[in-house]
Amino acid sequence: MRTQLKGINIITHNITIKTENIRLSQFLKLASAVGSGTEAKFIIQEGLVHVNSEIEIRRGRKLIKGDIVEFQNEFYLVVSPG
Repeated sequence: MRTQLKGINIITHNITIKTENIRLSQFLKLASAVGSGTEAKFIIQEGLVHVNSEIEIRRGRKLIKGDIVEFQNEFYLVVSPG
């Protein structure tokens, strides 16, 4: 999906979750942004992940429908089914 953010076109990946919320580290694995939970832990602790435009260092951060995760210039939109 192509979205415009502050006049810049970006590509957003819609990632559907099956529950009401999901932990950030689990979401990164689900989105295939990282290969393992250990990798997720380190990149989050390094401050390399943004949630809703804010640096997030808590791997247990609960994400809900509508949250936007940014990592390595890729944007992931949390979507719930239906």
